[in-house]
Amino acid sequence: MNSNFESSLRLFFKKFLNPFMLIMWRLGLGPALNISPQYGGRIMVLTHIGRKSGQLRRTPVNYTVSNGELYCLAGFGSISDWYRNMLKNPNVEVWLPDGWWRGVAVEVGDDPSRLSLVRQLMIDSGFAAHAFGRIDPHTISDEELEQISKPYRLIHIKREEARTGSEGPGDLSWVWIAATAILLFFFIRRKR
Repeated sequence: MNSNFESSLRLFFKKFLNPFMLIMWRLGLGPALNISPQYGGRIMVLTHIGRKSGQLRRTPVNYTVSNGELYCLAGFGSISDWYRNMLKNPNVEVWLPDGWWRGVAVEVGDDPSRLSLVRQLMIDSGFAAHAFGRIDPHTISDEELEQISKPYRLIHIKREEARTGSEGPGDLSWVWIAATAILLFFFIRRKR
């Protein structure tokens, strides 16, 4: 991938796609984003602490589960802000379709299963691997995948504890109740 295209793609994710996915999760529609992973991918939200600001940050990322363990990939490599934040403070939270929990993020370096995990992550990213990397993760050879994925950072998130509360997935789901009430009000008023 050439550097101009990669810069444009990173900007597109940062300014448009990531905020859209994040608001969907906050509105309680995160599980709906994962309804068809073969097309749209498996998407979770990774909550981390900014390495410079110390503020809470949230980043939607693709993920896979292998043998009950959670993995994600920094596809833009070591320049990804969330990856650099995670290196400084590995304590993270994840929002998944079936729950919300805290964990510790650990980079998977020379693990023998790294390549098969990267392949599964690309499969679980739906259209993204093909659209952005022009990769068919089902047919690409191990040698090609190894070469292409060298800059990628594979992250294992080890579960620590379950969470609940108002600052997680669906914290804005009250919007649906308010919108329904407003629409109902106008509908009833119009009937009169």
